[in-house]
Amino acid sequence: MAFQPTRRMAPSLLRARLASAAPRNSPLVRLYSSSTETPAPPMLQKLKADLKTAMRAKDAPRLMVLRSILSSTLNASKTANPIQTDVQLVALLRKTVRASEDASAEFKGAGRDDLVEKEQAQIDVLKEYVAGSGVQEVSAEDLKALTMGVVTAMTDDGMVQGKAKMGEVMKKLMAPGGPLDGKVFEKADLAKVVKEVVG
Repeated sequence: MAFQPTRRMAPSLLRARLASAAPRNSPLVRLYSSSTETPAPPMLQKLKADLKTAMRAKDAPRLMVLRSILSSTLNASKTANPIQTDVQLVALLRKTVRASEDASAEFKGAGRDDLVEKEQAQIDVLKEYVAGSGVQEVSAEDLKALTMGVVTAMTDDGMVQGKAKMGEVMKKLMAPGGPLDGKVFEKADLAKVVKEVVG
């Protein structure tokens, strides 16, 4: 009896079953065996390669950072929001920088200069990766200029009647191909700027 794929079957199991049940050149095998997984971001591949280099060099701060980021990326891959782009990866790096800066401030307040130094070494590594990522970061000033441009365009095009709504403006800014597509920015900063501009 021929193998019949079911909707509930996991893609990896389905590929394995098809490989054993149907001829290699079968159209069914070609259809279901093509990988639907998004390739890893280039920066993630670099981090994995750098982990091996850091292990050989016994670079403790870099090892700590890379293991933490790779672990966070792996955890995210098991959720509804996996990290699939360099932009998302840089956002994670920046979030980690903020967490390390907060920890450093707490250690400094507690008089633990040894831990402050450790956190600062990790912050330096994180910032190095952010700076070398090639992903454009958008400042608060740039966010304001872009937001004003979008609000003006939406009003001129008759897309909004009266005042532009905050949600509509943010959606337009972050849409694929929009002014903020492929760029790194703080969503909290964007929300604050849009609220100011929209009034």
